[in-house]
Amino acid sequence: MTNPFATFDPPLTGPPVLDPTDVSYVLEDTAVGRLLIAVRPSGAVVTCAYAPDTASEERWLSRLAASVSPRVLRHPAPTDAVRRALAAYLAGTARSVDVPADLALATAFQREVLTGLAEKVGYGERTTYAVLAAAVDHAGAARAVGTALGANPLCIVLPCHRVLPAAGGVGGYAGGPAAKEHLLALEASHAP
Repeated sequence: MTNPFATFDPPLTGPPVLDPTDVSYVLEDTAVGRLLIAVRPSGAVVTCAYAPDTASEERWLSRLAASVSPRVLRHPAPTDAVRRALAAYLAGTARSVDVPADLALATAFQREVLTGLAEKVGYGERTTYAVLAAAVDHAGAARAVGTALGANPLCIVLPCHRVLPAAGGVGGYAGGPAAKEHLLALEASHAP
């Protein structure tokens, strides 16, 4: 009897080479929680979102498949630049997660809010939902701004943790209040 596994045609010469995909992602455990990080082939990050469990991971992957491309592959190598930038920020050696951001998962209103946030609220600074709403020409829409920030597909990259309720406290955050407090304290301890 011949062994069907004795020879290979072609012979195996190393690890498999993955075909290029439209979106590569990885799950990364960080000081502020488990994040799903997804990038396009260009390196632009489309998702940096909290995914503490399988259900939230699946929700983000479904959103990516529906809004960006169904060709989503768990492949860590393309996410290396984002992960390095995120690690530098979380270590306090960088003031931003300096990678190109792709707002493909954001609505038009979210794009306005997140772009305004990135332009108007710097490292170590804090603002309120109402002040940010006015700054992006939507005075009186503090609640809508809060909702837009609550669905931020690029947490930490676009720092929605810097926005607080006018009444005090830290307010809501996708990663939970402990993660938001950690990020605020990190920035406060490294701000100029």
